[in-house]
Amino acid sequence: MTDTKSILEERLTAAYATISPGADPVLRGSDRADYQSNGALSVAKALGRPPREVAQAVLDAAALDDLVEVAEIAGPGFINLTLKTSFIEGQVERAASDARLGVPVTTTARVVVDYSSPNVAKEMHAGHLRSTVIGDALVRILTFAGADVVRENHLGDWGTPFGMLIEHLIDVGETQGVEALSVGDNYFQHKSFDRIRAYNKLGTTLLIVSHDKGAVQGICDRAILLSGGAIAMQGSPETVMDYYNAMIAERDPANVQQVLGHDGN
Repeated sequence: MTDTKSILEERLTAAYATISPGADPVLRGSDRADYQSNGALSVAKALGRPPREVAQAVLDAAALDDLVEVAEIAGPGFINLTLKTSFIEGQVERAASDARLGVPVTTTARVVVDYSSPNVAKEMHAGHLRSTVIGDALVRILTFAGADVVRENHLGDWGTPFGMLIEHLIDVGETQGVEALSVGDNYFQHKSFDRIRAYNKLGTTLLIVSHDKGAVQGICDRAILLSGGAIAMQGSPETVMDYYNAMIAERDPANVQQVLGHDGN
């Protein structure tokens, strides 16, 4: 289905060509009619003729009887065009019977749309919702236009902040923890940060935890291993760190680095 503006442009371009081949009709919407063509002004200047005379010549040559109800020259040489009701009705009927409502496929490009990508260990806010809604709107528009859309919503950070959340829940218990978390994520981060150290390697996070925040550099109470967004192992520092170092050695033998020794140093 050809849109209304394209139909008018095609008819007017043919009419302008009888006066000045290749001339642009300069067609746009108007607050005084449905459309307005301003091309007569530039053509008249190039030919050294009065703009209204050129505009009249364009109308005389244009085949608009089936499209336009009123065609009039305004001002220095603007052509105002008011469409016929029957033509508008026909366009609406053709759009209604088309599965795409008359909208053509305009692109086949691959487009990546990144949604809000919230940190799952932190408090969500209106900004996440806003960018997700906007992202989904863009996805729908681009998909309808024909694009190959890749939807991406990265869920970070499974490391230190998530470890803080786990540690705080262990400290105060689930019931009290839910109530505390309702006041925001800064609460549990403040309470837990000084007691946790995180080591990240190859997508795996090792959390070293001490209940005495002053002793975290020396003696630790337990260790938690996070991998793929889940707790892979937790327990005594010796057991977990042996497992962690063995895992790293298997994945990347050239870059093995012992995180802590069995004495916690």
